[in-house]
Amino acid sequence: MVPSSEITELLIDWSNGNQQVLDKLFPLIENELHRLAHYNLRRVNPGITLQTTALINEAYIRLVNQRDVHWQNRAHFFGISAQIMRRILLNYVRDQHRIKRGGRAVQVSLSEVAVVSPEKSDELLALEEALCRLSEVDERKAKVVELRYYGGLSVEETAEVLKVSGITVMRDWNLAKAWLAREIRNEK
Repeated sequence: MVPSSEITELLIDWSNGNQQVLDKLFPLIENELHRLAHYNLRRVNPGITLQTTALINEAYIRLVNQRDVHWQNRAHFFGISAQIMRRILLNYVRDQHRIKRGGRAVQVSLSEVAVVSPEKSDELLALEEALCRLSEVDERKAKVVELRYYGGLSVEETAEVLKVSGITVMRDWNLAKAWLAREIRNEK
């Protein structure tokens, strides 16, 4: 495993405008991006015909095009990566629901894919709507959910990104899960 300090140094160099470090950085973060993409696709499961590699590539393109981001460390980078992957997945699920794209028609792919059922995609959309409402009420709790649920970050990594204690993260995590469950239940 690559030391976090090495990744952090490269991220800071990149933030300072050194585009050449991307050639060094990508091989160091590729496995973690793959794990993160696979983690997110597994959560969405049966119905999405989006490949892990396609999600990584799309996220990487968006990450490289980020402007005015001053990377603090590895956890910050992967937190932003998780947000980007979440948006890509949500856009993909929404596109699948559009009538002009065949609505809820089942798509078949011959390559390795993750497949999302209509039920799972409905759950994902309900969670997204509830998470948006939570961010209006308590932005930090919404960030905790985003980093832990979509980003797969540990309590410690989430605390580092948000600059709060681990106890605060756990309290926010538990309250946010209860709040989201109530919101989703009330939606039905």
